[in-house]
Amino acid sequence: MKIKGMDKNMQCRGFQFEVGKEYKKDNNGRPLELCSDTVFHYCNSLRDVNCFYDVAASDNRFFEIEVLGEEITDGTKCGSDHIKIIREITGEELNILKGLINGNTGVFNSGISNSGDSNSGYGNSGNSNSGNRNSGNSNSGDRNSGNSNSGNWNSGISNSGDRNSGNSNSGDWNSGNRNSGNMNSGDCNSGDWNSGDWNSGDSNSGDRNSGNSNSGYGNKCDGSNGVFCTEEDMDIRIFNKPSGMSLRDFYRSKYYNALCSAPFILTDWVEYTDEEKAEDEDKALIGGYLKTYTMEEAWANWWEEMTQGNKEIIKSIPNFDAEIFKKITGIEVKQEDTDE
Repeated sequence: MKIKGMDKNMQCRGFQFEVGKEYKKDNNGRPLELCSDTVFHYCNSLRDVNCFYDVAASDNRFFEIEVLGEEITDGTKCGSDHIKIIREITGEELNILKGLINGNTGVFNSGISNSGDSNSGYGNSGNSNSGNRNSGNSNSGDRNSGNSNSGNWNSGISNSGDRNSGNSNSGDWNSGNRNSGNMNSGDCNSGDWNSGDWNSGDSNSGDRNSGNSNSGYGNKCDGSNGVFCTEEDMDIRIFNKPSGMSLRDFYRSKYYNALCSAPFILTDWVEYTDEEKAEDEDKALIGGYLKTYTMEEAWANWWEEMTQGNKEIIKSIPNFDAEIFKKITGIEVKQEDTDE
């Protein structure tokens, strides 16, 4: 369908039109050119017309036309030197062309119950989403509050993974930025569980490590807190004293198993209650939010989930020091409980 937009008086750039009449340009051999007086302008869809006549404005009107002469186009706008105004498009037909169907309050939606514009998914309050239940814009995934995400449940921007609060992550559950791995709080990691930056291994708190569990810089080995090392540390310090263990030994020990026996949660997805969803449309669309805990809160929750048996194993870690343990975790352990 060829559609022409006009103002409330059925005028376009001051030119008066009437339904049923033909209009022809006398160009005296001049070639047709868009954005000139050699053509009457129109579009192939109402969406394209919206670029020039806002379909949400109540004083704009839209008409089906017939092209009787030569036509030129740039892909969005069209023009011809000879047209006929066929009829005005109104009522339910106009609403369908706008996408105001299936509970949509935004325009050009093909999904269901969208309040934003140009959504093909459903339940979106943002704009130009092809996914579902997004409050941000231009998401192809679902339940994103950020923008331009192809993954799901992201509050950041341009994530292809899921549940990221950072930006441009292809992995999942990252609070940092530009990670291709998962659950990184640092930036630019291709491994997992890194709090440092630019690591290709896993569980690094330092930077630019290609191995695993390094807290130092530029190491190509596992378990080093040094700089540019190729060998692991064989006598790591525990509670500020030499322990006689390597980090590898520690990770294979009962102490590490006990430390990992309860979850340590810094971020957690929390669903909104039915009451909160009923009171706030955005909350109903998003479904929940990413809750962030402080380190002290995370440590306290971790200790509360710990069994008494594993607590005793933790208190038997070589060089265990209750004062240092409290300074790091905020958890107070009675000194007499740690005496051998």
